[in-house]
Amino acid sequence: MPILNKDMSLCISLSGRPSNIGTRFHNYLYDALGLNFVYKAFTTDDITAAIAGVRGLGIRGCSVSMPFKEAVIPLIDEMEPSAAAIESVNTIVNSDGVLTASNTDYEAVATLLESHAVDHALPVLVRGSGGMAKAVVAAFHGAGFEDLTVLARNAEKGSALADAYGYRHVTRDPAPGHGILVNVTPLGMNGSDADALAFSAAHVAEAAVVFDVVAFPSETPLIHAARKQDLPVITGAEVIALQAARQFERYTGVSLTAEHVAEASAFSRATQ
Repeated sequence: MPILNKDMSLCISLSGRPSNIGTRFHNYLYDALGLNFVYKAFTTDDITAAIAGVRGLGIRGCSVSMPFKEAVIPLIDEMEPSAAAIESVNTIVNSDGVLTASNTDYEAVATLLESHAVDHALPVLVRGSGGMAKAVVAAFHGAGFEDLTVLARNAEKGSALADAYGYRHVTRDPAPGHGILVNVTPLGMNGSDADALAFSAAHVAEAAVVFDVVAFPSETPLIHAARKQDLPVITGAEVIALQAARQFERYTGVSLTAEHVAEASAFSRATQ
């Protein structure tokens, strides 16, 4: 990586639980491709001031994670269709003080559903109703899944998300029997929720595919339970690598190969 200099472009992330995954992913590629960029992770108690800093300091790109994906919407200037359609932002690009928002989570989930050849006929149970859940449910809808249930304790947000796509909403765990289980909550994430299983053992036993968007660790209790039953899984590690690649391309204007993404993903998770 070049020595810090006045012409270096800065990109950042804003998250309630910062990790080194994005920092290592982006900085690895800046170094590998000889780009005069640097990436740093942050958290904040004042999202309004943080986004004002992105604009005022000329920060080129900003990744947005939970719990800020919806809170940043009033603070940006333009919304790309991927963010506007689901009212959730995970990427901000600063072009001479104009902040444009998009959602590369949606793009990543849609790509993974296709690459894993997930059966459209299977009933889906999605746990969660936040910003990432919006991206996930929209991606399933866009891929042609007709039978989907949103499980969310927050009745208002859960029903609004389900209704937007003609799906069902429940506030309590339904009976086992859904072919695809998707966790879009912090359950299983490092920290206070690390040991939590997002779905019961009975639900996992009757599933055909398990998808957990928790990125760190990639081997969550839910993914571990699915692997023990030899079920196909989609992990948060896959999601975060693909969405980060799309962010990288927006920030730098440089296209990545599959090999670049794989190398950066492996490096990002090698030491935590």
